[in-house]
Amino acid sequence: MNKNISEMIEYPKQGILSKSILKTGGLDITLFCMAAGTKISEHTSTKKGIIQVIGGKGTFRLEGKNIKMKPNILIFMKENAVHSLKAEKNTSFILTLI
Repeated sequence: MNKNISEMIEYPKQGILSKSILKTGGLDITLFCMAAGTKISEHTSTKKGIIQVIGGKGTFRLEGKNIKMKPNILIFMKENAVHSLKAEKNTSFILTLI
């Protein structure tokens, strides 16, 4: 499988646009494109997650700590970790759930 991620990035005027990259077995890889000002409230996942920020600027809140979202940042999340995020500018990232 070959996909050009930069060609998949498409920012909505508001809200979030997600595109599945790969879903097989226990692996789920999704591209998220968030419009500036969009928030995702606190939630958890039963799987471990890796967030790779592709573009933009925002804040990822993981278990009470703020992490600046900017290109090339990699964030690891253990299962059931409380997290939320806010896009200050149009922001794109890849979420891998394992």
